[in-house]
Amino acid sequence: SRRVTGPGLLWEKPGAILDVFTSHFDKQLVVDTWKVEIQTVLDAIGWKDSKLKTRIFDTGVNLAISASIDLLYSAVFVIETSWHLTASKLLEQSADDFDGLIADLQKVISMEQNPPVLALQKTAMDKNIDVLWDDDYVSLGHGTGSQKWGINEIPNVDDVNWDELHNVPVAMITGTNGKSTCVRLSTAIGEAAGMMSGSTSTDFVKLGNDILDHGDYSGPGGARMLLRDKRLEMAFLEVARGGILRRGLPLRQATGAMVTNIAADHLGEYGINTVEHLADAKFAVARALSDDGVLVLNADDELVVQNGLSSPNTICWFSLNENNEHIITTRNSGGLCCWVQSGQINYFDGNGVALKVTVSDIPITMGGVALFNIQNAMGALCLAKAMGISNDAIIKGLTNFNSTPDDNPGRCNEFKIKGARVFVDFAHNPHSINAIADMLDNIPSNKKYLLIGQAGDRSDQDIIDLTNGALRFNPDVVATMDMVDYLRGREFGETAWIIKEQCLKHGIEEENIPHFSSPSEGARYIIDHLQEGDLVLLLALAERDKIFEMLKAAT
Repeated sequence: SRRVTGPGLLWEKPGAILDVFTSHFDKQLVVDTWKVEIQTVLDAIGWKDSKLKTRIFDTGVNLAISASIDLLYSAVFVIETSWHLTASKLLEQSADDFDGLIADLQKVISMEQNPPVLALQKTAMDKNIDVLWDDDYVSLGHGTGSQKWGINEIPNVDDVNWDELHNVPVAMITGTNGKSTCVRLSTAIGEAAGMMSGSTSTDFVKLGNDILDHGDYSGPGGARMLLRDKRLEMAFLEVARGGILRRGLPLRQATGAMVTNIAADHLGEYGINTVEHLADAKFAVARALSDDGVLVLNADDELVVQNGLSSPNTICWFSLNENNEHIITTRNSGGLCCWVQSGQINYFDGNGVALKVTVSDIPITMGGVALFNIQNAMGALCLAKAMGISNDAIIKGLTNFNSTPDDNPGRCNEFKIKGARVFVDFAHNPHSINAIADMLDNIPSNKKYLLIGQAGDRSDQDIIDLTNGALRFNPDVVATMDMVDYLRGREFGETAWIIKEQCLKHGIEEENIPHFSSPSEGARYIIDHLQEGDLVLLLALAERDKIFEMLKAAT
């Protein structure tokens, strides 16, 4: 069980959610029994406005209740109490004394309830001003238009200077791949527009040139940190699956949201067992858009299209193909869309082509061979238009952003060493590895080197699939590596052995599959053996900074 602060997998409401896994009981029976017990509890504590939501999946059920934002911890206790009663009934066991359970809940509720917070929230919502809250603070508005108070220092509604409060343009970016690149590229466009732009990502929270904190901030905590900084004028938030499922989204007045693509990754948690389930989770970003917000979607991705077609939001589609049916339909109906035609990205604003950018002028497209980065550029362009950024600033941002460790660390970063081309990428799932391997396979070369390793919490089949994707690069030498900090239950050398076995099956000679005890040792071996015309792909999932320093020193 856990508290949920905002829009998530099931709905847009704050409250509590319980994940139940079972192979012995009919899942509909579990849901039906719980609905009776939770209603009994809600009636007993007087929560007449609380709503219920359930979801049945292949291995269990999600059960959720809504609650006011001042009672989210209490909501967890409420749902756990209802589950105790439900499980006792299903197992035909005696439950604890009901009156005693209710008395305990009422004590918790009386300690947590905070009427001034609710009054502040209601007035802010009436004025379309976003409300962010956590254990310590409540804030209204975003960035330059924000103000925050301690959770126990909430002012009277009439004492708030509402004229100073407002939202700033905020975009949320999610998907399986491309999130970080789109966030960084979009932020560069915002900066090109002269805005104090900030971003959250799996690497850090950044505002202008200041890094507010390092770490994985692709969840609501990072978003609140950034949106409460009074210097902020425009924000781009990386939104990962884990944050959506654990806590939900922190805001409800976003200007734009984008879903880059949907592919299998991190399945098996929180009842998300299929890519279709994953798509449902990713599309939670649509629930956090303002009424006039724009949802930017990849028209080349089947699951994105399926979910987008049922969305009530204003949609801006983008596609690599000018003849994509959704692009054609949208243009004919006067909607928003973006496509590639004759080497140019075209943006259609509903009336006509309002912006054109030559693909080869965008450095991260590598002259147009990096198709995934053409898609990322289109997505960022569409978000920028939704944020009200000028064409000149969009073009400046797109054409000045490079695949370097400074602009886009770990995403197709290229180094020239001894006349060889060395690419570093942090790709870690089959979809992203396939894309980078296919792109590099088209580059002429003499000898090809691959550095690859995987975290131990991947299944054997996952490691095989990831290896097969990387081998689409057709390397002559594959340097396997272990990552001591990522063994995650496996023995040292175990994942490297699986990778080696797959390489042997692909016809690579054993003497061309050296093994190293760390990524940096593998990278050093490759650097030492490079000759002019060689091509290298380093899938550096650990020791990134050390490898970057090594490559910079070798150039």
